Amino acid sequence: MSFITKLKTAFGNSKTNSATAISDTTDAIINDIEHQPFAISEHNVLYAGLNELGGYYFFQTVIVGTFKIKTKKGAQLSIHGQTSTFTLESDSFELESDPTDIKGRSITKIDFQIEEQNVEKIHPKAIDQFSLSCDKQDIIFSVIHLNDEEE
Repeated sequence: MSFITKLKTAFGNSKTNSATAISDTTDAIINDIEHQPFAISEHNVLYAGLNELGGYYFFQTVIVGTFKIKTKKGAQLSIHGQTSTFTLESDSFELESDPTDIKGRSITKIDFQIEEQNVEKIHPKAIDQFSLSCDKQDIIFSVIHLNDEEE
């Protein structure tokens, strides 16, 4: 069986090779996109920002990586901070990931409604992690805390 394992590895079918490729892809996402990531999971990078439109606030997210979804059930984003935890609902129930030119990588845009009193709580220094739940998929994102020199 050792010969078959070596043969699979030579053709890129080894589990070890795919895990390395996924890790490289996460680093490649950060290098490929000019914006600063907000949070990162094992296989995905979360880019995010607050926006206000007509007195309503939205936490706009873009997830780049292996996360791929097509649902009519919406999504929930739980925000776990140092002093509080709260959950945001997506502003749309219909969500669909878009493919990219890079095999295995998708882009998913999800906007979440946020109450004005929670806007101040959406700051990288105040958040430890995000939990995204969407159509039986759960992803835990760790917030990227910048050094004081980089801020």
